[in-house]
Amino acid sequence: MQRGLPMQPTVVLLKEGTDTSQGTPQLLSNISACLAVAQTLSSTLGPRGMDKLIVNERGEAQITNDGATILKLLDIVHPAARTLVDIARAQDAEVGDGTTSVVLLAAQFLKEVRGYIEEGVSPHVITKGFRKASQLALDRIKDIQVIVDKSNPERFRSLLLKCASTSMSSKLIHSEKPFFSEMVVDAVQCLDPEDLDESLIGIKKIPGGGMQDSLLVRGVAFKKTFTYAGAEQQPKSFKNPSILSLNVELELKAEKDNAEVRVEAVSDYQAIVDAEWEIIYRKLEAIKKTGAKVVLSKLPIDIFCAGRVPSADLRRVCQAVGGSVQSTCFDIGPEHLGTCGRFEERQIGGERYNIFEDCPKAKTCTLLLRGGAEQFIEEVERSLHDAVMVVKRALKNGEVVAGGGAAEMNLSAYIRKHALQIPGKTQLIMTAFAKALEIIPRQICDNAGLDSTDVLNKLRMRHAAGDKYYGVDVDGPEGVRDNLEAFVWEPALVKVNAISSATEAACLILSVDETVRNPQSEQPNPGPRAPPGAAQRALRGRGRGIPRR
Repeated sequence: MQRGLPMQPTVVLLKEGTDTSQGTPQLLSNISACLAVAQTLSSTLGPRGMDKLIVNERGEAQITNDGATILKLLDIVHPAARTLVDIARAQDAEVGDGTTSVVLLAAQFLKEVRGYIEEGVSPHVITKGFRKASQLALDRIKDIQVIVDKSNPERFRSLLLKCASTSMSSKLIHSEKPFFSEMVVDAVQCLDPEDLDESLIGIKKIPGGGMQDSLLVRGVAFKKTFTYAGAEQQPKSFKNPSILSLNVELELKAEKDNAEVRVEAVSDYQAIVDAEWEIIYRKLEAIKKTGAKVVLSKLPIDIFCAGRVPSADLRRVCQAVGGSVQSTCFDIGPEHLGTCGRFEERQIGGERYNIFEDCPKAKTCTLLLRGGAEQFIEEVERSLHDAVMVVKRALKNGEVVAGGGAAEMNLSAYIRKHALQIPGKTQLIMTAFAKALEIIPRQICDNAGLDSTDVLNKLRMRHAAGDKYYGVDVDGPEGVRDNLEAFVWEPALVKVNAISSATEAACLILSVDETVRNPQSEQPNPGPRAPPGAAQRALRGRGRGIPRR
């Protein structure tokens, strides 16, 4: 009798219910998820891009066409598609503009090589081709960029205005581009040219009025904070005042933790009250001796006064007027105080604002935005943030490229021509990369209602003839124009960052061939499980004496 083979034991490696998917189908599934994200964003690109109205679970509505904001609000859960969210956020933090472009490019790179994946081409071959094409593109940007001479202040300011204007052309505020471009460039030029910290540009939103009622304060402005009775009798305007910034409470406060004080007589109670007031009077006397006319504090305060000032605003006040935040009222010298040319409390819309102007050390400014709906002002704020970042980058580097798809078309033509000299599969991958770059001008045409095939053929012809600055013209009858002459300019850094980030994201998604989902992670906030026996140990000894050892 033949003995049967011994049975192989079943090896249980992962917890029951764990979902694993791997191989080519998994890779194609990830690519499809990225394409779905890009499809959502594609209609927002360019000067004729549409806006998205997004309502969250609390019923709050936001209207925006900023790529990073849309992806943040959509709350995407697909693990591969979240890579696109990350690159959009990185682009927003690093450059401020080009967030939609970077997502569209990454998704289009994947779409162009999808057929090769299905035919069995190794993802490593594709990744290698992508990296080679990306390096060629970055080198080509250095050849086609225009360096603006910073020694001529008028011409350089004109460059900054063009960059700010191009950044706003796809936003809700495109109808007021000249007004807001001036405001943004003035705001960035207020900053310290060494570090250009954009967080020192305060933005305050005041509902009501029109967009043209917005104003730039070359100093600090913040909403009137909490005041006590008698505050209206205080003077509302000073010239050259001394300003003291504190981190000290100057009010009677209720005791915490239900503290209890037992008194035998009314006089004892009065003595406690008098002692509390005496502490405050001593602090006030010390402040009066400093000669300060305006006192600001993060904590509650009951003299003039702005108490409970937000810490970001207090930091900006110190940057503008000098001095430093003090954590005591005693031993304050003149070197601890700041000053400004003029301080006043002014009515703006339905709010009163404290405004510090003509600050001697002003390396900060405040944009006061006006508008009808709350959502509209929020979108204006996001648009101005993008423009501020673009102007900041242009101010630091001074290198620009032609916008409107001109740079992408030139890179595409250059890489396609170079790829013909390379043997093997890499040639196909680089050609696919070159074709993917054309998604930017193609989408701008589609969103503007132009015939994208016709316009792209004209652009290919122009770039083959050496007209390297020709891009899409959404207004003219031809559909194409020299965008450098038309002042559609973007910082070269926007393109460099977008192409390198999109390539890295595409390579990352192509390198993933298996996804393992833990079933516990699908539940909302499952929390760690308690170790076995923890409940018994917790109950042991409760209700009866613990025996001595």
